[in-house]
Order: sequence, then C-alpha cells, then structure tokens
Amino acid sequence: MVSEKVTLVNPQGLHMRPAGLFASTMGKFASDVTVVAPEKEVNGKSPMALMAAGIPCGTEIEIKCDGPDEAEALKAAVELVKSGLGE
Repeated sequence: MVSEKVTLVNPQGLHMRPAGLFASTMGKFASDVTVVAPEKEVNGKSPMALMAAGIPCGTEIEIKCDGPDEAEALKAAVELVKSGLGE
C-alpha cells in the first residue's frame, strides 16, 4: 500500500463534477483507492461516496492506493487533486 497527503485546492471542494472526474480516473486502475479526510474514509472510485463526504476546499486529504498498480494510481490521483480537479 502507498499513500500521500495532499490539500484539496479546487474552490468548491469535492462536489459532483470533480468527484466524478476523480472516480472515473481512479476507475481505470486495478488498485483499491481510498480517500481519507478528517473523520471520513471513502471509496475513491465511488463518485457518490466522494460527494457525500462533503470535503471542502483547503482540507488535507490522504489518498491510499493498494493493489498491482498502486504507484501509478497514487501518482495520477495526487496530480489530479493538485491540478484542481479540472476547475
């Protein structure tokens, strides 16, 4: 398992569009992806779970990837969050 902490920078937080983008990107990987925010831990491949977590801008999250392509999945996830999730 690999993990990295990153701060959510998109202004609206993890709402529908960025959650969908994150989940669809992570869905391309075989590894399990988990997003950990304060007091929440959700499946990174589920847009509904990500939206339901209601993670606001400025929150430090930890992305955990576990599986055969975990390093590639983590790299893609971190880059996506740092880029503002398309916003």
